[in-house]
Amino acid sequence: MFPIQDIAPRCRVPIATYILIGINVGIFLLEVSLPPEALNKLIFYFGVVPARYTDPFIAKELLPGFKYIDLITCMFLHGGWIHLFGNMWTLWIFGDNVEDNMGSFRFVIFYLVCGIGASLFHIYLHPNSVVPIIGASGAISGVLGAYYVLFPFSRIIVLIPIFFFPFFFEIPAVLYLAWWFFLQLFSGTLSVVHQQIAGGVAWWAHVGGFISGLILHNFFCWGKKSAVYKDQKSPWGVLSLSHEKTNR
Repeated sequence: MFPIQDIAPRCRVPIATYILIGINVGIFLLEVSLPPEALNKLIFYFGVVPARYTDPFIAKELLPGFKYIDLITCMFLHGGWIHLFGNMWTLWIFGDNVEDNMGSFRFVIFYLVCGIGASLFHIYLHPNSVVPIIGASGAISGVLGAYYVLFPFSRIIVLIPIFFFPFFFEIPAVLYLAWWFFLQLFSGTLSVVHQQIAGGVAWWAHVGGFISGLILHNFFCWGKKSAVYKDQKSPWGVLSLSHEKTNR
């Protein structure tokens, strides 16, 4: 299932979400401008390498004065156009409503904290891995975790290809996100069983980010007036791509 749009309304312009997307796109354009050797060094030094936190010998390869900075910088690096598009599209769909509830400044801190939690969870499950992990998906998984609690009755327009034909369905957010989390958990379990990152995806980072969002969202919404979403179907039915939310 590929998400196309949600129909939960928002009250404010999601400035922080737009800025985060802009920063990620800008850094990726810098990445693609680098020669392969320089890009590999960038990913190694500024991506999270789990063994760097568990093996003293590998830890020496950190840049002087940059200890732990990779927990932040890894969120803004991506491995390709599809990787970037998938993450930014998801942030575009779900980030605005969570930001609406937290406020822009709190949302950015929440985003970064969830991203750090995602990396630490991955390190714990793959302590000896020397493969750098990069991407915003851990932080965005935290956003999904917050959305799961804050907007369970919102509806998500999803695309499901059946025999190469695209079909659109409108399903409750709680169902879509529960399915998404189960997929990450299942794939992450396989990666531990086989002692390798299945499909080149840091599944446990997604799980860790989602759990971080579930646990921490209340702290960042505290004292804020939450947007209320009533369970209301789109007036256009399952194929509707517009509701009270604009610019989608």
